Amino acid sequence: MKTQALKVFFICLLLATNTYANDYQPTRKVKKQTVKVALLLDTSNSMDGLINQAKAQLWEIVNELSYAKSNGVTPNLEIALYEYGNSNLSSREGYIRQVLQFTSDLDEISENLFSLSTNGGSEYCGQVIQTSLNELDWGANNRDLKMIFIAGNEPFTQGKVNYKDAITDAKEKDIIVNTIFCGDYNQGISGMWQDGAFYGGGDYMTINQNKHIVHIVTPYDNDIIILNKRLNDTYIHYGSYGYSKYSNQAKQDMNAESLDEAVVVKRAVTKSSKLYNNAEWDLVDASEEKEIDYSTLKKKQLPKQLQNKSAKEIKVYVEKKRKERTEIQQKIQELNKKRKVYVTKKQQENTKKNELESVMINAIKKQAKKKNYSW
Repeated sequence: MKTQALKVFFICLLLATNTYANDYQPTRKVKKQTVKVALLLDTSNSMDGLINQAKAQLWEIVNELSYAKSNGVTPNLEIALYEYGNSNLSSREGYIRQVLQFTSDLDEISENLFSLSTNGGSEYCGQVIQTSLNELDWGANNRDLKMIFIAGNEPFTQGKVNYKDAITDAKEKDIIVNTIFCGDYNQGISGMWQDGAFYGGGDYMTINQNKHIVHIVTPYDNDIIILNKRLNDTYIHYGSYGYSKYSNQAKQDMNAESLDEAVVVKRAVTKSSKLYNNAEWDLVDASEEKEIDYSTLKKKQLPKQLQNKSAKEIKVYVEKKRKERTEIQQKIQELNKKRKVYVTKKQQENTKKNELESVMINAIKKQAKKKNYSW
């Protein structure tokens, strides 16, 4: 009888334990969605206009993506960059070069766009698509939005890799292929650029790569530029490559300024968004993501004004700069809302078409709906 009673007791205990486990299992953390964009840019002769549009309009494209939401949360953004069709590149590699692996470092993307130059060559669209599929880490999260944008002006059919085979591989990896023909719409169709987009589940677009970019100046631009300079003063570099990254931030401001004052404004808006994160080299961003032991920081790798400070004093300084940055970013965002209203009104008077920025944004928004993104 005792043995039977013990069996019943343990069975009841086991059932109770299983019920408890089923009711109280910890909630699995859902991985944040990521927008992954691979830009494949033709850098052969006559493509200087395309590169200039990419340089000038990068920030507006990023700004539009910063307004995207998935389940109420802003997704991560990673951009990869390839150049192809440049005779300075290796013929053995199909005149193709990976400029950047997927990165969320927006200053690094800007730096590399400004480093591109054009030279005559052979443009192998199928091969550069296949190369980007093989070399890039596209990840396995089926909730991510994964897109290729390939831009060029020669027939899509050139090279030893059939574009249909490459695009079939992309579709199997849930990657959308968009094509941007630099030239006449019908010429792009006959060159099979539309067919490439059709197979890739993406959009076929055309741009005038030689069109002069018209930036709309607004009454809010000067205030945003002043705030951007104040924003730069809130960055605190640390680590072995912190100072070089800090210097590159200023360099990319100068690169934007070399194009147009309005590009500086667009870049400043990006710097006030969640997508502009520099936790790898900036103490303010880093302190938002993790607990920092300030006593372990190497003083020589910090700004001069902090090298003789105690760990406690550095922490107080970081907190002070965090508050300053938050206030400045909020002011930029408020001014940008007014700026966007002004720009929208002006664009209605003089609609902007056939530019890299507008065609990419339209395609991204349309395709993002399939992954439940909203704006």
